[in-house]
Amino acid sequence: MIQNISIGTGAIQQLTMKTAAAEASPTPAGSMQSFGSYLENALNQVADQETQAKEMNNRFVLGEVNVDEALISSQQALLSLQLTTQVRNKMIEAYQEIMRTQI
Repeated sequence: MIQNISIGTGAIQQLTMKTAAAEASPTPAGSMQSFGSYLENALNQVADQETQAKEMNNRFVLGEVNVDEALISSQQALLSLQLTTQVRNKMIEAYQEIMRTQI
């Protein structure tokens, strides 16, 4: 049971669909998801993947799952964490660039 490891592409597709939907149909400002809540949801998903990876490792130790399933789950969590770290770094870099601009 090998699962797809398409963490980055799935997130990009979700953003593309949300952007296209937002451009296609104007909605009231109150119904749109704020950037903060979107970021919070993304971080919660990363935390959930880490929890799932730990659970899979525990189940592997008990002999309930194969080593490949445990490794795939661990790699998915690792990739999610690396993606989150890179997004954070880019956000900090963008903030610093904005703060350096002369008005």
